[in-house]
Amino acid sequence: MFAVDHRLLARLEPVTKRVLIVDPNTHAARLLTDLMKALGAREIAVEAADTRAMKAAAALEPGIVFTERSGPGLDGEALARRLRRSDLPCRRAPIIMISAEATASTILGARDAGVHEFLRKPFTSADLQRRVENVALKPRDWVEAVEYVGPDRRRFNSGEYSGPGKRRSDRAATGAAALAAAKDQAMRILASALDQFDRDPMQAVRAIREQASALKAVAMKGADSRLAVAVGALEVSLASGPATKATLSAPIGGLLAMHQAEPMKKAG
Repeated sequence: MFAVDHRLLARLEPVTKRVLIVDPNTHAARLLTDLMKALGAREIAVEAADTRAMKAAAALEPGIVFTERSGPGLDGEALARRLRRSDLPCRRAPIIMISAEATASTILGARDAGVHEFLRKPFTSADLQRRVENVALKPRDWVEAVEYVGPDRRRFNSGEYSGPGKRRSDRAATGAAALAAAKDQAMRILASALDQFDRDPMQAVRAIREQASALKAVAMKGADSRLAVAVGALEVSLASGPATKATLSAPIGGLLAMHQAEPMKKAG
């Protein structure tokens, strides 16, 4: 076991006080339970299969979820996707996937399922603490789309890495650049959600609502009255009854047309 500074434990507490562990290996689950208690966990639920794990998540509302990648009755990636697309209050809780199979494909699969961190077995207590600190103290932006729901998949965007391999587009933006980046992403997700609406209508509507909120915040921060009016039209449409592709096409189309015209306006 390891000793952790009480000030760090206090900072981790909102995430670590309630923990869900999903692992069919009882020995591994017991070890992780003991380690998380040392990191301040007060309530810990342990399940072996993904169906029971979802019920436990609903009852516990964990601040963090650990899941083995696979096992009898367990598909960790499917569990992550199911949790992310659920209506549970903990759907945005950090997920750390644990596996001895740490290949490029398994790590990418976990990332695309909405997992925050990947922890390779065998791991040390220091490895675990670093992952917990990452998700608790270095939160990433949330992406609510149709094909993907979860933390921003650009790992370097967390600010943890600043070396020469960091893409310019991944560097943290500030001020007007940050507003422009947030607006561009929201517009791209809106276009994608409308295009993929028939594939998953419920998730498409949720994604559209999320982007409307994001664009409203951008309009307020940037004092952009045109954007505020256009977002208002979308919000009215969303509030006017069951949202359909037909009812959302016009307000989303207006937003996208305005966004596409902006570069030309600036160039002129």
